[in-house]
Order: sequence, then structure tokens, then C-alpha cells
Amino acid sequence: MTAERTIVIIGAGVSGLTSGVALLEAGFPVRLVAEDVPGVTSLAAGAMWGPYLVEPRARVREWSLASLHVFEVLADDSATGVRMVTGIEAARTAVSAPDWSGLVPDFRTCTSEELPAGFASGYRFTVPLIDMPVYLQYLLDRFRSTGGIVERGTIRSLDEIEGASVIVNCAGLGGGNLAGDSDIRPIRGQHVVVKNPGITEFFSEDTGLSSDLLCIYPHGDTVALGGTAIDGEAHLGEDAEAARAIVERCAEIVPGLAKAPVISHRVGARPTRSAVRVEEERHENGVTVVHNYGHGGSGVTLSWGCAGDVVKLISTTTAT
Repeated sequence: MTAERTIVIIGAGVSGLTSGVALLEAGFPVRLVAEDVPGVTSLAAGAMWGPYLVEPRARVREWSLASLHVFEVLADDSATGVRMVTGIEAARTAVSAPDWSGLVPDFRTCTSEELPAGFASGYRFTVPLIDMPVYLQYLLDRFRSTGGIVERGTIRSLDEIEGASVIVNCAGLGGGNLAGDSDIRPIRGQHVVVKNPGITEFFSEDTGLSSDLLCIYPHGDTVALGGTAIDGEAHLGEDAEAARAIVERCAEIVPGLAKAPVISHRVGARPTRSAVRVEEERHENGVTVVHNYGHGGSGVTLSWGCAGDVVKLISTTTAT
């Protein structure tokens, strides 16, 4: 690997690993540096495809569609942890179909008989559901098998990176600190993983801006139950009371979940920004930096689309 041509990625969450794979497969040598491999917040994700409270709308639509196409292909290989799963998103009041509904071919309005008691509206559709521990390991293996180098380490300043032709900032919450960007904040999320009592379809509630979420994501023998969205909180310790409330909310939809054995708790801090940042800038030391952070709760959904833009930006930069 030629040092002066090497691209260095900071961060090993879904954005960093996906960007690394995309760059390697485009022919660039890549070294990835991260404190946690894979990233803790990405490991904690549910994770179902679907843009979630994220801007800018036009680019989010393009990024989401690009990722959807990739996940549809990956779903053909069970080793990826990606499956196409049908289910319902419902609300307790009348709500309009989401902006992205036109991207999903089988999207339709639910009949009243399909909705749980207390729900007024809902939609049925099929989208990718991703088992994140399996998927992130798949990405890591794909990254390494294509020639990518992984280093564990904590980067506190872009000036610490040596021997890079381009730096890609995929550091999540830390990405803002590295870029001197104050427009980023954590939104704490928690999931409870339980033994699957026989659930095959997902269910999620459109809870608007509430910090209490309700989602049921089956992953074979397990189910990820969610969740929370606590703005401004970044601590990653398990909240026992929040976990109890999550299970109770989900058990109202599927009573069998009330006694399902708990396997694990997953906590992450979504790196949230007024708009996702995918752009390049010239660092004061003269090195080009491509930023790819601020995805909030849509990191998985946007991952392949944003990685594609990272490749385009770097291809243009290295060609000039």
C-alpha cells in the first residue's frame, strides 16, 4: 500500500465501513482507524431501512434509494445479515404516507382489521431489515478481504493522521469535534434483544417527536425491541427502567414478548445534525478531508448512497 496514495478513514461504524468497502472496490488503497471496531452505535441499531427525521430531503431520497438497491441484492445472501421483511408501520392518529413511500413497490394502506387496537392508521410494506452485529462483521470481512487495513486507535485531531492523500471523517459524534462543527448532538437510543417467540413480521409505531419509540424487529431467533430517542444524551450505560418500559410497550402489540427471555441490551448515541454532512474541504495542513457524518437515526439507510458520494468526491479530487 503506497502511503502517499492511501485514504485514511476515521470511524468503523456503518458509514466508515461502507465508505471503506466502496473506496477499495473503486481501486483506492484504504486504511481505517477507529477506537471501536465495529462502532458501538452502529451495533446498537435495530435496524430497518427507512429515512428517519433527516435532511436535506432531496439528497436523503437519493442516498436512501441507492442503499435500498444494494440491500435488496445483499438480502439474497443470508451471511450478510440482511433480509427483506414485510410488516406494518402504524400510528394512533391519522398520518400521511411518508415521503419515501414511492420508493417501495408494495407500499399500501392497511385495512382497519390489520391494525392493533388503539391505532387509527398504518401502512404495510416490505423493506430491508438488517441484523447489525452480523452485517457489520460482513462489512468488516469484506473490507479486509479487499485489502483494507484496520488500526485501533483514538484520533483527537485531524493533524494526527500521517501519510494520507485524503482523510474521510466518518467519526459519528466525534466527527463534529474533528471538524470543529458545533452543529451535531447525540440522541441516545436503546434496544432490548429478546428470544423470538415466533415473530416473522416487523411492527413500528410512528411516534412523531416522542422520546419513547415502539418497534419490533425480528432477526431469526431474536427480536430487537425499541426504543428510545433522548435528545442531548450520549451516555451508553443500560437504563433498566427504560428497558422495562420498552418491553411493556412492545408486549401491548405482541403479548408473547412480555415473558420472552432477554438476551442483551444495546445502547448507542445517534450522531444528529440539522443536515447530513457529505462534502469535502481543504484542511489547514493542506490535506483534503471528506466529511461523512451527522446521519442521526438513518445511518444504515443512507450508508451506501453516502459512500457512493464519498467515492465520487475523492475520484474528482485525485483526478485534478
